[in-house]
Amino acid sequence: MDGAVLVTGGAGYIGSHAVLALADAGYRVVVIDNLVTGFDWAVDPRATFVRMAVEDPAVRDVMREHDVRAVMHFAGSVVVPESVSDPLKYYRNNTAASRSLIESAVASGVRHFIFSSTAATYGIPEKVPVAEGDPTVPINPYGMSKLMTEAMLRDVAAAHPINYAALRYFNVAGADPKGRSGQSTAGATHLIKVAVEAAIGKRDGVSVFGTDFATPDGTGVRDYIHVTDLAAAHVHALELLIAEPGKSHTLNAGYGRGFSVLEVLDAVDRVTNLRIERRLEGRRPGDPDALVADNSAILATLPWRPQHADLDGIVKDALAWERKLAERG
Repeated sequence: MDGAVLVTGGAGYIGSHAVLALADAGYRVVVIDNLVTGFDWAVDPRATFVRMAVEDPAVRDVMREHDVRAVMHFAGSVVVPESVSDPLKYYRNNTAASRSLIESAVASGVRHFIFSSTAATYGIPEKVPVAEGDPTVPINPYGMSKLMTEAMLRDVAAAHPINYAALRYFNVAGADPKGRSGQSTAGATHLIKVAVEAAIGKRDGVSVFGTDFATPDGTGVRDYIHVTDLAAAHVHALELLIAEPGKSHTLNAGYGRGFSVLEVLDAVDRVTNLRIERRLEGRRPGDPDALVADNSAILATLPWRPQHADLDGIVKDALAWERKLAERG
């Protein structure tokens, strides 16, 4: 592809890994990030970094200056409980900001748009695994804010010469196996991140929210995808959009295999040879028993094949990154 790929939120967790994958594949990359939750040191030096919010009208100047032909949009707010207590933040940072970015992309002649969506668009699924054609009934503002952006992209692609891929992430975890990036945000709520923090002494234990789910061990089951595999899926999606400019896609990004909370904590125990304290607490409102991807569509649509679909391996990479963060202070 001639021109550059603009990565929003490229100083954050998943965005920084997408920058690595794009640069490794030979793409020219421009990152915009307002650094509210990201870190400028997390941006690969091969990318051009501009500190800016995605809703800033000056994004159009960046797009034109760097001949941006595609956008990968990761910027946004992602904490589900916070979305319930502060819904307007999520409709501003996710939906309204995405609308501004999409408008900038259309005005600047961008032809391809890849969107960081979520399995939260499904709400509590009627069946597991959940497929792209299943009902989308979000139960929190986070999921709704993402679903609204999917709807905008669908309508914009019907009206303008732009196509898109909306990738619905399941539970993203792990870190770059080469130690170049990882999840660095303080106060993260992702289970594996919390567990490896506990393993190195940053926390005194891990809360297990709910032990009465309809699952084999009573704890919630989730589909954990390695962040490096997820980043690779974005590059494959971009290549498909370039090859087939008249088509758009909505795809689950997961492995099709779930692990319970206790199984994840057991994996952390195995990897660290320690015993993490488990604090058994009540369910959080709206948590489904299980949320696992039917990933047959992404496997059929893209040449993407997971390279890191091993729970212990995911934990090892997350742990290595956590220790690196501790060394950084």
